[in-house]
Amino acid sequence: MCGRYTSTSTVAELAQVFEVEEVRAEPLDPSYNVAPTRPVYAVALTRPSDGDPDKGPHRALGTFRWGLVPSWAKDPSVGNRMINARAEGITEKPAFRQAVARRRCLIPADAFYEWQHRSGPAGRPAGKLPYAVRRRDGQPMALAGIWEVWRDPVAPDADPVRSCAIVTTSANELMAPIHDRMPVVLERADWPLWLAPETDLGAIEALMKPAASGVLEAFPVSTLVNKVTNDGPQLLEPRPDPPGGGTP
Repeated sequence: MCGRYTSTSTVAELAQVFEVEEVRAEPLDPSYNVAPTRPVYAVALTRPSDGDPDKGPHRALGTFRWGLVPSWAKDPSVGNRMINARAEGITEKPAFRQAVARRRCLIPADAFYEWQHRSGPAGRPAGKLPYAVRRRDGQPMALAGIWEVWRDPVAPDADPVRSCAIVTTSANELMAPIHDRMPVVLERADWPLWLAPETDLGAIEALMKPAASGVLEAFPVSTLVNKVTNDGPQLLEPRPDPPGGGTP
């Protein structure tokens, strides 16, 4: 799964990297410990906000709530447990099938965290060690995402809730010793295919695969990241990998 990540790039930087034509996002404070239910950036293909019928769909950078709230949900709290969408069976699951068919997005992340279960003497559990994972080339990652719009059935005039989830897949050779799941990390050449609503679902399923070898790097970090209220660049500082289990 992916339950925490970092987002420190500015709106201007993300707009340039992801080649967006419109910025709808309110600037968010940089965070080294983005947690579920928080507002996050995402890039989606959408109609222009000025309503000009002569302009076709284009990339827009927006702000979404992390945790997918299906349009049919009774209240938005259901999104608290839908922060990830497993690639396996995603096109069949009621909570995700409409979004993956029509509303896909790119979720920018500078790094994501995952926790490795550690063993001590005699194989006894010795806690969990957090790792940070990022691109080797230093560029923001484009995590595959899906998004939805939810409208309150008892308050139809209220602002809609735009929410998203990160698509996950099986671990590659880098992640396998740490965890058996990882986010789908899309390469630039695949962004147009992922975002376009007309892309065949067979082609979409082919993109939901582990990252290629050599794209990412992983390193242990402080257990400070375990607490969602902790934030700051110190969370992303590499730490020694303790031998034989334990945490730094």
